[in-house]
Amino acid sequence: MRLPVSRAMEVCPVEVAVSVLGGTWKLTLVKHLLGGTRRFNELGRLVPLANTRTLTRQLRELEEDGVVKRTAYPEVPPRVEYALTERGRSLEPLVKAMEAWGADFAREWAV
Repeated sequence: MRLPVSRAMEVCPVEVAVSVLGGTWKLTLVKHLLGGTRRFNELGRLVPLANTRTLTRQLRELEEDGVVKRTAYPEVPPRVEYALTERGRSLEPLVKAMEAWGADFAREWAV
């Protein structure tokens, strides 16, 4: 378990959730993985403002926290795929609620 997550466990469950999901682009990555398995470059195209280094770090943290599963195939060129674990899939209602809230918020500010 990552140190920030174990420290958050000493505070409260909300802090645990923030520690696991609060990184740059993490919830957006989860949202895109709800649609199925994706390759790294595909995720990069879906999140064009994220740089490669950040995407790599966030995916590794999500993997370490049991939200994402990474599968590397022994091929040339290498093929790596990312998919949600059962724990990651359990985030679907939360992600959908946040997406709806964000859309409403953006609409209100756009007026």
